[in-house]
Amino acid sequence: MTLYEHVLIARQDLSNAQAEGLLEHFSAVIGDNGGKVLGTEYWGVKTMAYKINKNRKGHYGFLRTEAPAAAVQEMERLARLHDDVMRVLTVKVAAHDEGPSVQMQKRDEREERGSRGDRGPRSDRR
Repeated sequence: MTLYEHVLIARQDLSNAQAEGLLEHFSAVIGDNGGKVLGTEYWGVKTMAYKINKNRKGHYGFLRTEAPAAAVQEMERLARLHDDVMRVLTVKVAAHDEGPSVQMQKRDEREERGSRGDRGPRSDRR
């Protein structure tokens, strides 16, 4: 089976328990269709870069799954039909990272960014 990572954004006016319930619901959908959920994370309410359906914030949730393509398609289909879900992003990955995602790590625990070696496209402008 293939490994996937899913990020769901739910409406901001839901409670934390309802948002976590959505993650459980979509985890059950994956499980019912022959896949398995390797991990879930609730990232909390975050501000979005632009409005989606007149909302500036949303509840973010993260799923790590190992599932056949049919299970992922069914989960995405049900998420698009669900009134509380605003967006779903699914990414196929080669391997899952160990431990918590970058969103759940504290800043001091994250790896340092490497130097880009240049100052960017505007380095010669004044």
